[in-house]
Amino acid sequence: VIVVLGYLGYENLILKPKSEEANNELFTAQNYFNQALNGSEKSDSLFLLSLNGGDGKYGFLDIIKNYSGTNAANLSTYSAGMAYLNLKDYKNAIDYLDDFNSDDILLSALSKGAIGDAFAQINQQEEAYEYYVKAFESSDNLFSTPKYLYKAAMLGASLGKNSSALSYFKRIKSDYPDSAEAKLVEVQIGR
Repeated sequence: VIVVLGYLGYENLILKPKSEEANNELFTAQNYFNQALNGSEKSDSLFLLSLNGGDGKYGFLDIIKNYSGTNAANLSTYSAGMAYLNLKDYKNAIDYLDDFNSDDILLSALSKGAIGDAFAQINQQEEAYEYYVKAFESSDNLFSTPKYLYKAAMLGASLGKNSSALSYFKRIKSDYPDSAEAKLVEVQIGR
C-alpha cells in the first residue's frame, strides 16, 4: 500500500507538474528550431537559441538538464541532436541522438538515420552504413524506409557490400514504387 501510494504521490505531485512545466518551456525552444528549419536567413543563430534558450526561456539543453525523465526532456534530446546536426557539430549530434529513445517508430527511424548522416559527414562510413540499416529496419513506412534503404544501398555499394546494396535497391523498386528514391534505383541496379 505504501509503495502504491508513494508511486501515485510521485506521479501526481511531482512528475505531472514537472512535465507540464517542461512542456511550457519546450514551446519556445521548439519555435526557434522550427524557424531555423523553415529557411530563415539566421538559421545558425536560431539553432543556437533553440539549444541555449532565449527571451528568458530554456533551450533544449536546459530542458534536458532540469526536466530529466519527462517526455519534453526526451523530445529535447532528439531536437538538440538535430540542431547540432544542422550546425555541423556531428559529435554532439551523434551523442544526443543516440541518447534519444522513443516509442514513435518514425522519430526513432529518423534519429537513427540522422546518426548515420553524422557518421557519414565525419567519414566513418561503416558506422553510417550500420545506422542507415538500423533506421530502415526500425520502421516500415513510406517516408523514412525508402530514404534510408537508398542511403544504405549507396553507401553499401561504395563499401563493397554489393549484394546487400542490390537487395536494398530491389526492395525500394518493389515495395516503394511511388517513392522519390524508386525513380533513382533503376540506374543503380544496372550499375
